[in-house]
Amino acid sequence: MTLADSLARAVTEAGFVAETANDGPTALGLGFARDYDAVILDLGLPGMSGLDVLGKWRAGQRMMPVIILSARGTWAEKVEGLNRGADDYMAKPFHPAEVVARLHALTRRAAVSPDPVLHHGRVSVNLAARTACLDGQDIDLTAHEFKVLTCLMQRPTHVISQAELAEHAYGATDGRGSNTIEVFIARLRAKLGHDAIRTVRGLGYRMGQA
Repeated sequence: MTLADSLARAVTEAGFVAETANDGPTALGLGFARDYDAVILDLGLPGMSGLDVLGKWRAGQRMMPVIILSARGTWAEKVEGLNRGADDYMAKPFHPAEVVARLHALTRRAAVSPDPVLHHGRVSVNLAARTACLDGQDIDLTAHEFKVLTCLMQRPTHVISQAELAEHAYGATDGRGSNTIEVFIARLRAKLGHDAIRTVRGLGYRMGQA
């Protein structure tokens, strides 16, 4: 049984409807033709790399949640995948049950806000287009900055811990991810204004007053 078949069987048994593609061009076409709740994307696809497929999806405004799989598992590759717009990353080998758990987490997060546009004070975030604005003007954000801001904007009056922000940005709690949240917050404040995000000492962060 191939990896694709094994994963398809696992996600089907978990209640999902699965569809597989055996090469990059086929995956690319399906991603534009179907409205998937989530995608598991192998970076080592024949015909076109998974990173190229993902890049073309995002450039074409296909914003379904994507988990990328890699046999190499290097930190640089993980960062590149996340910066291309992936929502989660898994290095081989892994257990299909873990992939299923990640799928459930992704679909839960995607369902938190059915409204594609979030507003809080001077800041707005378009979830479908993956864009952010300040006073109606587009702001240039990295993929990680966008994910951190989205997590805060979905519950602007709640305090969000560093661990939860790291999970939202990286797909899984990661020591290095948690340590970089302060960096992302500092970058967001530089772009949105220092008072746009408040620090609640010892607990985490929340959006500033609207």
